[in-house]
This record gives sequence, structure tokens and C-alpha cells, in this order.
Amino acid sequence: MGKYDYNELGLKAGLEIHQQIDSKEKLFCRCPAMTRYVGDSDFEFFRYLRATESEMGEKDRAAVEQTKIRRTFIYKAYDTTCLIENDEEPPRELNKEAMDISLGVAKLFHMKPVDQMHVMRKIVVDGSNTSGFQRTAFLANNGYIETSEGLCGIESLCIEEEAAQRIEEIEDSIVYSLDRLGIPLVEIATAPDIKSPSHARQVAEQIGMILRSTGKVKRGLGTIRQDVNISIAKGARVEIKGVQSLDLIEDIVHREVERQLNLLLIRQELLERKAIVCEDIYNVTELFIDTKSKVLQKFVEKGVILAALLRKFKGLIGREIQPGRRLGTELSDRAKTAGVGGIFHTDELPNYGITENEVHAVRNMIVACKDDVIILVAEESKKARLAIESVITRAREVIEGIPEETRKALPDGNTAYMRPLPGAGRMYPETDVPQIKISQDYFDSIETPELLTDRAKRFVSDNYLNKELAEKIAYSRYLPLFENLIGIYSKDSNINSTLIARTLVGLVPEIRRNGVETDKLRDDHFKGLFSAISKQEIAKEAIQDLLTALAKEPELTTQEVISKLGLSTFDTEKVENFIKKMVREKGDFIKDKGSAALGPLMGIVMKEYRGTLDGKILSQMLKKEIDTFIDQG
Repeated sequence: MGKYDYNELGLKAGLEIHQQIDSKEKLFCRCPAMTRYVGDSDFEFFRYLRATESEMGEKDRAAVEQTKIRRTFIYKAYDTTCLIENDEEPPRELNKEAMDISLGVAKLFHMKPVDQMHVMRKIVVDGSNTSGFQRTAFLANNGYIETSEGLCGIESLCIEEEAAQRIEEIEDSIVYSLDRLGIPLVEIATAPDIKSPSHARQVAEQIGMILRSTGKVKRGLGTIRQDVNISIAKGARVEIKGVQSLDLIEDIVHREVERQLNLLLIRQELLERKAIVCEDIYNVTELFIDTKSKVLQKFVEKGVILAALLRKFKGLIGREIQPGRRLGTELSDRAKTAGVGGIFHTDELPNYGITENEVHAVRNMIVACKDDVIILVAEESKKARLAIESVITRAREVIEGIPEETRKALPDGNTAYMRPLPGAGRMYPETDVPQIKISQDYFDSIETPELLTDRAKRFVSDNYLNKELAEKIAYSRYLPLFENLIGIYSKDSNINSTLIARTLVGLVPEIRRNGVETDKLRDDHFKGLFSAISKQEIAKEAIQDLLTALAKEPELTTQEVISKLGLSTFDTEKVENFIKKMVREKGDFIKDKGSAALGPLMGIVMKEYRGTLDGKILSQMLKKEIDTFIDQG
């Protein structure tokens, strides 16, 4: 990763965190807030969506672009969804549990709630909402978090409904699952106080820690998403959507800075060349009637091949702006919004079966010079025209400057174009949901949860965990179970907090690394495990074998697996006889080593009885027998 002086570049960055709330019901209906296997869908229906005008008579530019192509949106419904998700019934009152959780989050960010909350409609016509809008409400503002770079402002906290989950795209149809639609979430937006890629990650980690501290947010893939807003002094604000992993945030910020810097360098070179983008669109289909290019053949009869002319762009379309992405990729992204597969350009032709003669013929037809670039699009007529118009627009923007836009995060840390940034016409009031008053007494009644960082410190001071183990368990999904277990066994001499913590955040991940799926281990499995240890029914050494077996057969109880593995069956007299016999056989070794023989001989005993008797007890039995042997001389 290259080094930049982000302060000198005028970096401005902020985060928007979207976190699902772990409420029992959805935000505007009483359906369970749960996801389903798509194969469980019991019926489906479809919708067409279009961009509508706001109260001021404006159409949002992002919505307009998303409806350039008429798409069919297919929705998978379930016995756990209802007419509200289908947009066939008005919403009910906002979920009180979700509201309480959201206010608790606001307290942790030191925020001030509004006196009266109004639900708004945010136009979304990509199909992720059956209604064509998302319901959202501004709840609190003026908060902050502490970071190593100083305070980072938290500008706003909104409560809103989650979108439907995109399943697949089939030609001009997109399939969505309605199970996720309507699950409550909080949207937290920071001020543009982030100073560097590493600072962005730190802020995201801190916000994530605070959210998890509530114990009331969902965990797992897709339950939290980060959007990043980035600009530099001579660039433009870009919103990058859907950063799923904290590990990607640094790359995303760095590479967006890199992209804007490279685009500015290309712009400067084009200005020096006095480059222009021609507005004319040329139909060059007849030049490819006898083409051998398989990519173009199918569109010669059933579509068109259109061309655009970019004067004095030669050599720049292939210029890299992010690792593995070029200026041509930016143009192609715009074309793809019209439903085409991509573009061809003369910086990379002849190629793809397109010959030098065919390229020459196109140059002659549209009067292109040697330092010009020609863009080709092949598709059915309407899509091809929309695509080539989008390419011309984007090429013109290359000369004008960095465009403001919404981009999607890619798995490698790069980004791709999605749509223009939305404007003010995107929001308008929701008339079906009443306003909610938030009194000071109501806000004061909301409990402020203990931060995970403070909880970890308490585990060190009160439960004698080391710092690393305390932090691991505090941030773990097993935190509630850990606190429950240390409460049960606080006075048990056979179980301590370290054993419980190491089992949950040490042994379970180790079992997973060994290729065993551990997600189906239940709380009652662990409770049965520690109950058996407390009663000395099994040894501590049996924990890993027992949990491995339970993970493979989670339908069984802990006691059933203990019995199946024979972990609780041992004969004390048999163990004593085994130790006496071994001591006699190793007599010369014991005479030579004395009491130091305990360690090596203990390995033999543990190999024989690991999991059936506590190691401490075995060690005491062996030591007693060795001491007796030495005394007898």
C-alpha cells in the first residue's frame, strides 16, 4: 500500500454504520425478525417500480438512473412474512422494543434525542423494497466517540427498516427474499473527522464495540454493514456502500484516494491535450456484417453496434486507476447500468475476434484520428443507446473532474460505480405512521449498558482472567453464557472463570479449525459439560473430545454423549493397579531420577486415562506411588 500524506491531500472521510437490532419483531409489523432459507418460501409475486416525484415536484437523480432499464422484481414470501412486507397493507406503529434499544445506543454515543420523531420515506427503486421506498426516522444527534486521534463526532442516529435480501439476477429480473425486509436497524453517521485509513478502521471498531455492548444487536455475516464517505481537496465526495469486513476499510479508503488522484492526473493530461468528447452516436453495425467476432455476431442481426468518439484520449483508457482497474473499467461500469455486458475500445483492439481492418473501417466512417479512442457497444437497440450515452457522460466527466457518486465495495478493496449520489428529492414524510414523542423522562428511563471494554477490565479485576482472555470473552458471542456460568460456579472448587473462558474462546475455535462445525453447539451443551465437571463425572481433559462429539451430533444431550464416549466410566482400583504395575516396571528409571520421574511417567498415565479422570487426581495417585517406591528403597 503506497504512502500518502492524507492531511496534505485534504482527506475528508466519515462512516455510516448500519446495524440490525436483535428485537423479537420487525419494525412496522409483528412478524418475527428472523431470516429464512429461501427454499422455505411458500409463494412469490412480482412488481415493477418507477421513480416518483417528491413533494417539491423533483425526481431523485439516483432513482431516475436506477429505472433506466425496466426490470421485473420477484419477491419470495414466507409464512413468517405478511401483507405489510408485500406492500398490500399500511404499516403498524413503530416497534417499541426496537425504539428502546435504539435510545440505549444513543446514550452510549452521548447523543441527544429529538423531542418528536417523524418517520420519513426514502426513495429506493432498486427492488430492495416492495413499496419503492425505505422507512427511516431521525432519532438523535450531537454525539461523539473517543479515539487515539481525538474525538470523532457522531452526527446522527436513525432507526429504519432493513431492505429485502437480493438472491439472484435472471436476465432483466431480480429475485429478492422478503424475510429480511423490515428487520429494525440503526444507522449511525459520523462527522467527517476521520483522518486516515487506519483511523477509519479504529472508528469502525469502536462503534462496533459500542453496539455489541448493548447485547441487543444481531451478530453474523450481513447483520452489520459499513458505508464510507470519502473526498480529497481537489476531488469529490463519493459514498462507498456495503463494506462487509473491518479488514477492508483501510484498503477502501486508501484505494479511493488513489483512484481520485489518478483520475485527476488523467484529467490534467486531457486538458493539456485539449481533448474533447463528441456527442454524436454512430451506428456502425453494417461494418461488422461479416465479422468473425463471436461476441459481435449475435448483435449484427438482433441488435446494433454503436460507437462513440473520444478525441485525443489514446493511451489513457488503459491507464490503471486502482490495482487491476483502469479508466476503461470506469466507462464500462457506466455502460453496465443500462444492462449491457461491457464495452470495447480501440486502446485494446484488435482483439476478441475484431480485426485490424474492421477497426480501420470504423475509424474511416466516423473520421477518427490516430490519437482518438473509439468506444463500441453491442446490444439490442434500446440498451445499446442507453449504454453509449452513459459512456459519453462518464467520458465527459473525466475532463470536467471527479463525479460525485455512490460506489459499491468490491472484495479486493476496490470499488465500482453504482449510481449518482442521491439528492434532496429522495426524502418525504411517511403519512401512515404517527409521530412519536420522546420525553426526557422516557429517555432517562432507558438503561445505559456497560461497555465491553469496561466489562473486560472487570473480568480481570473480579474474575482474575488475564487481559487477553478477558478481552476475548468480552467481545465473544459467548459473553452472556460466560456471565451466566461464572455466576453458577463462583464458589465451585472444580471450576474457575479461566477454565470457562478458555473453553468458550479457546477450545471452541480450535475445534472449528480442526474442521468441525461448532455453530450448532447450544448453551445447554456447555451447561451440561460444566455440571459434569463440577460433579466430577468427567475430567477436564475430556472437554475437547466431548465438545467435538456434541458439535457433530448436536441433537444429543451432554449426558448422552458422555455415556456414548464412556467418559464417566472408570474403576479407581483398576487405575491404582495400573500405576503400581508401571512404577515397578520403571523402577530403575525412578531410582535414577528420583521424584523428577513424575513428569515423564505422568505422560504414560495421561495417555491411558485422559478424559476419564481428572489430571490433578491422577498426578496425586502417581506421586503417592512413586514416593512409596522411593521410601521402600
